[in-house]
Amino acid sequence: MSISVGAIVEGVVTGITNFGAFVELPGGVTGLVHISEVADTYVKDVKDYLKEKEKIKVKVIHIDEKGKIGLSVKQVQSPKKTANSQQRRSQGKPNHESFEDKLAKFLKESDEKQLEFRKSMDAKRGGRGSSRY
Repeated sequence: MSISVGAIVEGVVTGITNFGAFVELPGGVTGLVHISEVADTYVKDVKDYLKEKEKIKVKVIHIDEKGKIGLSVKQVQSPKKTANSQQRRSQGKPNHESFEDKLAKFLKESDEKQLEFRKSMDAKRGGRGSSRY
């Protein structure tokens, strides 16, 4: 079977490193799933998502001139699979919010704290716009 860019194939995880996972494809060729292509969320440890000797479906995203094959798991996952992995991660593991979500949450909390602080300072001064004499 010839491997081409865009093809979705099934392979077996043969090795896991700190930067990704090696997957043996049909025909005995091996490709790499980079850590950034394992899941839609931040991946700190590939072993949280993939196990050695696990059969997985991958998409071939590139083949360079030296014959190295780049693979992606996240481009194959269906919404149901993504929801199940999200649920699995939420059980006993920290929630991985996106940076934008964290920033929005921080700004909201910060505004609320500043508003409370201003109210308490105004109360100590006698309210806004009051005369000082």
